Amino acid sequence: MSAFLVGHATHPDWRGALALAAAQIEARRAEHEASARGPLSLGFVYFTDHFAGDADALVAELRRRWPGVAWVGSVGVGVAAMGVEYFDEPALVLMLAALPTGRFEVFSGARKLQRVQPFSALVHADPATPDLAELIGEMSDRVSSGYLFGGLASSRSGAVHVADGAWRGGLSGVAFTRDVALVSRVTQGSQPLGPVRRITSAERNLVLALDGEPALPCLLRDLGLADLSTPRTALNKLRATLVALADADAVMLGRPGQFGPDTRVRHLVGLDPARNAVAVADTVEPGMSLVFCQRDMQAARRDLVRICAEIRDEVESAQEPAWADGAAHTPDAGGAEPARRIAGAIYVSCAGRGGPHFGGPSAELQIVQHALSGGGPEVPLVGFFAGGEIARHHVYGYTGVLTVFTGHG
Repeated sequence: MSAFLVGHATHPDWRGALALAAAQIEARRAEHEASARGPLSLGFVYFTDHFAGDADALVAELRRRWPGVAWVGSVGVGVAAMGVEYFDEPALVLMLAALPTGRFEVFSGARKLQRVQPFSALVHADPATPDLAELIGEMSDRVSSGYLFGGLASSRSGAVHVADGAWRGGLSGVAFTRDVALVSRVTQGSQPLGPVRRITSAERNLVLALDGEPALPCLLRDLGLADLSTPRTALNKLRATLVALADADAVMLGRPGQFGPDTRVRHLVGLDPARNAVAVADTVEPGMSLVFCQRDMQAARRDLVRICAEIRDEVESAQEPAWADGAAHTPDAGGAEPARRIAGAIYVSCAGRGGPHFGGPSAELQIVQHALSGGGPEVPLVGFFAGGEIARHHVYGYTGVLTVFTGHG
C-alpha cells in the first residue's frame, strides 16, 4: 500500500508548527523509503487562519523542505488530523503521499490542466469568487467522472488556497487520473421537520408556493406554529430552522428521515408575510424539492458512522487493481487477490460542525478515525473546516465530505 505520512502541530509561529509537523513526517519517512514505495510526490496542507497572512512564506518553505513534491490545500477556521481538531488556535496539518508520476496534476487559475486525463479532482476555492457555482460546475464537467470533492476556504483574515503557491480568488486543486482509486461520501447533519414539498412558484431566492399553497403557512405548520402572533416563540424556532433543497430529478430522502447525497442545506434568511413567502440562501426554481429541517447532533453522529461503514465495506469488497504501489497486482500462489485497504483520507467538514456539535472537543474526528480504522491501525487522515463543502458539482453546507484513497496492502 502506498504511504500517506501525516504530521500536525500547534505553535504560535508557523515556522514552529511546520518544524514540529515535519519532524513527525520525517520520523516515518525512513520506514517509507525502506519499503520501496516510490518517492513522496503530493502533499496536502491545511492551516488555521492564524497563519493566513504567512501563506506565501509557508508554501515556499514546504517546497524548499520537500523538493519535487506538489502541494495543495487551504486555510480554515479549524483544521484536523487523525483524531484531533484544532479550532481558534494557530495550527497546521500535513499529509504527504507517494502517488506514481502521471497519475495527478495540480491546477489553479494560472496553471491549467494539460498533462493528465482528469477523472476526479480535489478542489479548494475562495468563497468570495464571483460565479463560483458556475466555475465548480465547469470543473465538474472537465473530469470524466464528474466527481469533485473539497471545500471553500474559511478565514477571519483572508481566504487563501494552495496549489504550488498561495492563491486568493478563484479555485485550485489537484486532478487525478482514473488509476487513482477513490471512495467518497457526503454526510448530512440535519433532521427533517416536515414532509418533502415541491416548489411550485419562486423568484430568485424567494419561495412563493409549495405544492400549490403559499409557502409561509407551510413553514409555520411544519414548525407547529399557528401564526406569528407570539414573536419570541416564533423567532426562536425560526432561528433554528434550515432549508434542505434538491433538484427536480434528485432524491431528497435517501431513506426515511435521512437526506440523500444530492440534498443541499441552506439558511432560512427571511420571511415575507405580505406575499406569504420565505427567503432562502440559494437560488430556487419551480420543480425543486424542499424540506424544512434543523441541525441534530444524534442524526449527525449516526450519519457519520454510516458513511464510514459504507466506505469501509466498498473498499474491502472492491476487486479491481488500484494505483497504490504503481503496479497491477497479481494473485498469490493460492489465487487470492490481496485485500484492498484505506491508504489515506481527506475529510472536509462545515465550519459550523466540529467537536462541540458532536458532544466534545475533537469528537467529530474521533468518530471518523475510529469508524474508518475498524479496530485496526489508524488511517492517515487530514482535513479542514470549510465555508462550504464540495462534492460532485454541488456546494453544500452543514455537511462533511469524506474521501479515501485506497490500495492493496
